[in-house]
Amino acid sequence: MTRLRPPPVDAGLAALDDGDRRWTREQLDAEYRCAAGLFIAHDVHVMATLLDNGAAWVVADGAAARAGVVHVPLPAFFSPQQLEHALRSAGVDTLLAPLLYAGALARALGAAPPRLVEMAGQELAIVRLHAVPVPLPAGTGKITFTSGTTGTPKGVCLSHDATQAVADGLVVATRALDIRRHLCVLPLPVLLENVAGLLAPLARHATCVVPRLAELGLAGSSTFDPAQFHGAVERHQPHSLILLPQMLRAWTGWLGQRRLRAPSSLRLVAVGGAAVGERLLGAARSAGIPAYEGYGLSEGASVQTLNLPDADRPGSAGRPLPHARVRVAADGEIEVAGSLMAGYLGDTVAPPPWWPTGDLGRIDDDGFVHVRGRKKDLLITSFGRNVSPEWIEQALQAQTVIAHAVVSGDGEPSLAAVLWPVAPGSSDAQLQAAVDAANAGLPDYARVARWVRARAAFNAESGFATANGRPQRAAIWRAHADALSTTP
Repeated sequence: MTRLRPPPVDAGLAALDDGDRRWTREQLDAEYRCAAGLFIAHDVHVMATLLDNGAAWVVADGAAARAGVVHVPLPAFFSPQQLEHALRSAGVDTLLAPLLYAGALARALGAAPPRLVEMAGQELAIVRLHAVPVPLPAGTGKITFTSGTTGTPKGVCLSHDATQAVADGLVVATRALDIRRHLCVLPLPVLLENVAGLLAPLARHATCVVPRLAELGLAGSSTFDPAQFHGAVERHQPHSLILLPQMLRAWTGWLGQRRLRAPSSLRLVAVGGAAVGERLLGAARSAGIPAYEGYGLSEGASVQTLNLPDADRPGSAGRPLPHARVRVAADGEIEVAGSLMAGYLGDTVAPPPWWPTGDLGRIDDDGFVHVRGRKKDLLITSFGRNVSPEWIEQALQAQTVIAHAVVSGDGEPSLAAVLWPVAPGSSDAQLQAAVDAANAGLPDYARVARWVRARAAFNAESGFATANGRPQRAAIWRAHADALSTTP
């Protein structure tokens, strides 16, 4: 089972670095071939992985593509119900998981005892499942599950051509930055990191650094330790990394409190998953973080637009990348083309040539895309004014006291908000002052007239946000309806 350890690899020649070992491109290619042969020998057709970030995840992903196996990457923060739904709905016949709890997984799933395999120097287990094959859209190579905050997350089926088109587009767009070392910070099952943080660096012959998530200060879907994260960035000295807005906010605040700066090795910190805001970008850059906002969606195989040092407009989501085409429909909805999904799981109908994103926005005269919020979330006050809640939420979250805000008021004469402070000990007076400051920069119809302190943090554990930080509006408003009711 144990293979001889390969000779040391010079950091400049490495394609993959897990913090303990490095692999050249040739060695990584050999790992792909070995794992692909293993999948073929085990008659694997649809494989789910439930793995931490690391070399084994990278090898499993690349080997699945070589062996013609559909890869279903599952994040570790999925609940047992979400895992069961994903496995069943995708017709998964094989599960690749850590040896430590593969036996318990096999028993829970009613599967045969696992078989041991070796991948990138790590002992893993293959669990064969009693799968019922399901029809998949033509060309499906990977199935990514969106958000994972409900019992039935939606499966998006992607072709390898689509994901590689995005990766290649990023390589072209960032060529001037000469990125040679990328640190994977988000869980690799998250499509943004999988495509922009793994496929793109490999395509540009850069080194992918893939330490365990715990080393980076991440636990679950939303626990983030900026001190531990900063130490990891200093240790690995990457040129680029990808963050979610709440991670950027926490790191920026931690640096500011200590009058520290981000490592000078950084050339690009791409931020996506939710709106960022000009104020946070400015604070991050003042702390030495070269943060640039982008925009994308799973149905478009991840990132579509990105600000870059030589084409930057804070407050926008950037210009379309080389692989993407973006337009705005007559009703203001953003539509994309160029790297679309093969279809949804359970629906073999091909997507239209232009995909309606559900986001409202505009494209300015210089080609920068401005996202104004979700079409379905648009509020119409009782005075007939159309208001995008994300606009107001950005204004609130720009205040240093407020970490998260969700605004509503459809059919009401004024707007209301649920707020979660940066520091739990913040007083109501401090929150009110922050609301007043935000209101001062808004027109009268868009001001927040009443607010309530949230009863739990906005994260996946509370059910108030998705794993990538998008608020779960319906859940938040149900939980606070009594406090915000205008009925006497």
